[in-house]
Amino acid sequence: MTDQTKPAIRPAVPLFSSGPCAKIPGWTPSLLQNASLGRSHRSKDGKAKLKRAIDLTREVLQVPDSHLIGIVPASDTGAMEMALWSLLGARGVDMLAWESFGKGWVTDVVKQLKLEDTRIVEADYGALPDLSEVDFARDVVFTWNGTTSGVRVPDGDWIPADRDGLTICDATSAAFAQRLAFDKLDVVTFSWQKVLGGEAQHGVLILSPRAVERLESHTPAWPMPKLFRMTKNGKLNAGIFEGATINTPSMLCVEDYLVALDWAKEIGGLDALVARADANMGVVADWVERTPWIAHLAVEPATRSNTSVCLKLSDEALAGLSDEESKAIPKRIVALLEAEGAGLDLGAYRDAPPGLRIWCGATVERADLEALIPWLDWAYARALSELRAAA
Repeated sequence: MTDQTKPAIRPAVPLFSSGPCAKIPGWTPSLLQNASLGRSHRSKDGKAKLKRAIDLTREVLQVPDSHLIGIVPASDTGAMEMALWSLLGARGVDMLAWESFGKGWVTDVVKQLKLEDTRIVEADYGALPDLSEVDFARDVVFTWNGTTSGVRVPDGDWIPADRDGLTICDATSAAFAQRLAFDKLDVVTFSWQKVLGGEAQHGVLILSPRAVERLESHTPAWPMPKLFRMTKNGKLNAGIFEGATINTPSMLCVEDYLVALDWAKEIGGLDALVARADANMGVVADWVERTPWIAHLAVEPATRSNTSVCLKLSDEALAGLSDEESKAIPKRIVALLEAEGAGLDLGAYRDAPPGLRIWCGATVERADLEALIPWLDWAYARALSELRAAA
């Protein structure tokens, strides 16, 4: 394909952002007509919808009955901050970081909470840190799926069942697309704007019995903002995990989440969601395998995300390019695709190495990814042609 030959078919839904993500197939505003608008979230109807959101989350995500599920403010960030501020400080903590959001949690713990007994276990973009270095006598904080690097932990086998510390897991781009080892996780957080394409600003916080025990036995040394408080008089505020949110939720967003959960249940639950994401990632992986100018950012196949698939120019494509040119080409690809309406919001995260990031979660249709692939080749050829013409 030359840079003058445009593909004949565009994706029906050219939305490949890694958050907020594409809505469920066939979504329209009319699906939200039963939202409890103008009603109190503490009304009988409001409480019932919030409780149903929790119950459906448990069913679709296959969360054990032993774990509590709460809807909290401020997206995944709010859920993680609640966990960090409320639970840490009882023992030393190992912070795992191999991409932007993991590094952000390191900053919060080191510079905001100022915990002295903090150990950072890190790796560059594209790789996992050495998980054998993690000390589970300490608390451990990590992301399951690196949204900005495309690197995920392959499973929970590296976490011992008889650990002494808590495991606090940011699973925001993994939940509903990857199987989370809940028996190895004491805290799990995510936002429903990711894999299920819900509207933003709400987080989900899942606690194991071990995490609840820590909440009720440990008093942090720092003042606790109201939005982070999960206990009253030393006991868990159970209402948070029954639909009594700390602050006022958007019932329109809650309705949107319920619609997405109903869709997920109807298509076959977690098994179907994982299969859709795996198949979508397979479309991109097959293209990378046969395309000399592109490569995975994640080095090891077993650690490659099936949601936020991060790509970079290959060594072959980079040969002879300056640093400025290697940065310019991915940006130009993104601009060309947007101008053509063939693919939106698929540039690499601002702190990540230059490249592309294609969301392959379950709400994306495989046919749209298949339609995107020829446009990627066209845009690269066009960008390279423009670069050479300007030289």
